[in-house]
Amino acid sequence: MRTAGIIAEYNPFHNGHLYQIEEVRKQTGSDYVVVVMSGDFVQRGEPAIFDKYTRTHMALAAGADLVFELPVPFATASAELFAQGAVSLFDQTGIIDLLCFGSESGSLDDLKRLADVLATEPETYVQSLKKFLKEGNSFPLARELALRASLGAECSLSSPNDILGVEYLKALIRTGSTIEPFTIRREGQHYNDATNPESLGSFPSASALRALICENSKRRSPEELFKKLSPWIPASALEALRQEQALLTPVFVDDFSLLLNSRILELSKNQVPFEQFADLSPELASRLGASILNFDSFSGRIAALKSRQLTYTRISRALLHLLLGIESEAKSPVEAADVSTAQLPYEERGKQRKKSERLPYARILGFRKSASPLLSKLKANSSIPILTKIAGAEAKLSEDGVQMLREELFASHLYQSVVFQKGRRMKNEYTRSIVLLP
Repeated sequence: MRTAGIIAEYNPFHNGHLYQIEEVRKQTGSDYVVVVMSGDFVQRGEPAIFDKYTRTHMALAAGADLVFELPVPFATASAELFAQGAVSLFDQTGIIDLLCFGSESGSLDDLKRLADVLATEPETYVQSLKKFLKEGNSFPLARELALRASLGAECSLSSPNDILGVEYLKALIRTGSTIEPFTIRREGQHYNDATNPESLGSFPSASALRALICENSKRRSPEELFKKLSPWIPASALEALRQEQALLTPVFVDDFSLLLNSRILELSKNQVPFEQFADLSPELASRLGASILNFDSFSGRIAALKSRQLTYTRISRALLHLLLGIESEAKSPVEAADVSTAQLPYEERGKQRKKSERLPYARILGFRKSASPLLSKLKANSSIPILTKIAGAEAKLSEDGVQMLREELFASHLYQSVVFQKGRRMKNEYTRSIVLLP
């Protein structure tokens, strides 16, 4: 039995994701494809456009065999912690042979060279990084410049999928995992390109599809929108989307504006320091504190707080962590980052979160009945509890596991409350069953 793992958000699932699953099966000869997927909130610090059960249904309908949920503290974290959590989950299940990911370069050797530098942090790289940070560059740009100084101009880490790929490789190195990496060159539109997909063939980006859905959701009927999406979302996944009725109520970051403004006011009234929340540096906390009464949309607050050193995504993640109550350091089931980790600005390293080497549980969102041999192997090999339902789950978990699960439930129920306000009623986390397909 050969099993491939994919780390994904599927926000939303589209033709490029189907292509990846099919190519993984064809190129690796894998019998099963297992996915670790973000839940209701994603790595860029925003809500997923469709809820996690809808996206699980879409993935299974299009060929995935089993979908795990990536816990929200990881799913909404930096690329390093996002990768660390997902790889750790895969490693602890004991069923994954290959970690397969898309990349713009398509060169595993080049990505490994970059990962080795970032994992071992040689002195030349560290000193270059410090130099470029002191010059006022954002961390992503400073890291890119430091890598070029260490490895040569041809070694670039500016493409989103390559960045994630390197983080996956780093996580495999640091955990000593026996899972083998495998990369497939990404096809189609650039990851963050929101250009109208109608002019870009059959492989648009998820960003472009979200923009298209946002633009059309209020002025087209669901059937018109389904028809408009049909060139870019596989028919099986589109039918799953129809069955879940999620296209009626797509979710966007500004749907959380009132909740965010209310949360900021509440914390201010209770004199809770903003910097205790993950990714809220002293600088960002100070800027937010000075603008408490500058009421704005969620995206408007991000734009107002943005600076040369603070990227839009970094601020979005920080504000989302504040909203969800995801705290840094020992206040969450996340330990402070090791001071040797060069993936964050030096002045913030001791205050950033880093997961322990082991996740406290693995939660299944859905699977295919045809994957029953894989589930039997999972039951025999997993070193952590496997959750298929919430009722009674806490009795199986450690103290950290209970806290993380409660964070997850709060996040999902908050998401569901927004969906309800938009006109769709969802079952809560205690009454919703996992997605099960033939």
